[in-house]
Amino acid sequence: MRYLLSSVLLVLFVSCASYPKKNGFTASVRQPIQNPYFSDASKDYVYKANIVAFGNSFSGIFIVKKLGEDHHRIAFTTEMGNKIFDFTFQGEDFKVNHILKKMDKKILINVLKNDFRVLVKENPSMEKTFQKDSNSIYETKIGNKKYYHFLSKEKLNKVVRVGNGKEKVEFTFSEINDNIALHIQILHKNIELKISLKSI
Repeated sequence: MRYLLSSVLLVLFVSCASYPKKNGFTASVRQPIQNPYFSDASKDYVYKANIVAFGNSFSGIFIVKKLGEDHHRIAFTTEMGNKIFDFTFQGEDFKVNHILKKMDKKILINVLKNDFRVLVKENPSMEKTFQKDSNSIYETKIGNKKYYHFLSKEKLNKVVRVGNGKEKVEFTFSEINDNIALHIQILHKNIELKISLKSI
């Protein structure tokens, strides 16, 4: 009985532990964090995209344009140029310029808003800094959600949104060249939503 009680308490303690503690992060000196991937206003960032959402699959061209300080426009079109969605982010404001009727669902729009805000947020609000192996990990806040930005060799290669100590969404950035992530993937772990972007 004592062994069973100890086991239950250990499981509860481990499952309730914070995300940094569960993953063996050690605290380090606070320093600023920057996401450079959509920060150049002179560039149009163009990707071939595939979005799988709630049993539907959409393919096309994903375009991000920086219009000014903390101001981006994101559009997703078919390869023939028909708009699927078109969003504007400016500071904390978000505007739906256009969205395909099939995708015009409040829950999906909110999820896409949160995901794309992470992609274009250059200087997220930094809370804490950690270290693990050769990675620097930054605990940040974007909107009202908690994220962890992972840097390896000073390059941002992963962002994880965490809720209740568990990973909810994972953003991976790979094939990084001259402050452009040539491949980006956004994978939701609690709903059916996956976004793959390949630079063209």
